[in-house]
Amino acid sequence: MKVTLSVIKADIGSVGGHVAPSHQLLATVKAYIAERAPKLLLDYHISHTGDDIAILMTHTHGENDEQIHQLAWDAFRAGTDTARQQGLYGAGQDLLKDSFSGNVRGMGPAVAEMEIDERASEPFLFFAADKTDPGAYNLPLYLAFTDVMNTPGLILSSKISRGYRFVIMDVNHTDGDRIIELNAPDELYEIAALLRDPERFVVESIWSRATGEQAAAVATSRLHNIAGKYTGKDDPVMLVRAQMNFPATGEILTPFAIGHFVGGGMRGSHQVPLMPVKMNSGISYFDGPPIVSCAGFCVHEGKLSEPVDNFAHPFWDTVRHHVANKAIEMRRQGFFGAAMLPMSELEYTGITEKLAVLEKRFTLRPASRSLVNQ
Repeated sequence: MKVTLSVIKADIGSVGGHVAPSHQLLATVKAYIAERAPKLLLDYHISHTGDDIAILMTHTHGENDEQIHQLAWDAFRAGTDTARQQGLYGAGQDLLKDSFSGNVRGMGPAVAEMEIDERASEPFLFFAADKTDPGAYNLPLYLAFTDVMNTPGLILSSKISRGYRFVIMDVNHTDGDRIIELNAPDELYEIAALLRDPERFVVESIWSRATGEQAAAVATSRLHNIAGKYTGKDDPVMLVRAQMNFPATGEILTPFAIGHFVGGGMRGSHQVPLMPVKMNSGISYFDGPPIVSCAGFCVHEGKLSEPVDNFAHPFWDTVRHHVANKAIEMRRQGFFGAAMLPMSELEYTGITEKLAVLEKRFTLRPASRSLVNQ
């Protein structure tokens, strides 16, 4: 059976700052979807990660379907009304356009979709991150789909040993989607050369070279490119199919134990480790740390199983403790050097404005007094 998996998420309001949506806000979005789902959807699941609400949907309308995208957009608009009535912070923050124009891509909400030929058993993982950008998934995807040290299936299983095709997007290019396709393991170094810069080059999708099936879909939108100013981090979602022709669930999850440093955290302008958290977790330390949740599902004839919370296992408590220590250690460095994003990626303009003023106050010391000439 051909089924489309669509996840659309947005930050439309939060209690106590950038922390978590209110119960009433979540209830509004759930009620809106529940009322209209029978006409459009096979199934759905609604959750939040940090202050972002994600609507996971299964249907038969294909990717970029106007009805599906409008359903999510209108649900977020209804939720925004509730957020405003409650006086929640950042009400409608990710809804960057005034009216729906056929597709939510480029309008603020993050989108990841895959149209698949459903296998007899179709396990997949739904990742949602908060307080970071799409490049946060670069390293986990690289390790899960190319590195034998992480994924022994690449040598133990003939089904995945032929490798994968990576579609990588230049997210700084705003005049259309600028992409490149590279094959692993043949072009492993080329893939690494791009993915090392997660602020510019982002994995958009991954495909099996053995079967041509899509393995992963990542939301790649950059909100500051849409709005022209900082409106919050991009908070990407991702769908990854598991088992058989794809890495096993454990191989996909393993890289998140690193707690790798990503752009985000306070005011979207710092380097902070990514913490794997339980589903429906909020935000705390330093507007973070950046978090990622993972819900595991099986889908059969378009119907979703109950989710499994993949980061709820006691193992991940140790990882969270490790990540917390990394975050505290990096924060001890404050504004200095690697602790803050490079100037080109700072999400607030205050520092660049200060530098522009200071630039006018610089003077050139007379040559006779210059240390350069001594």
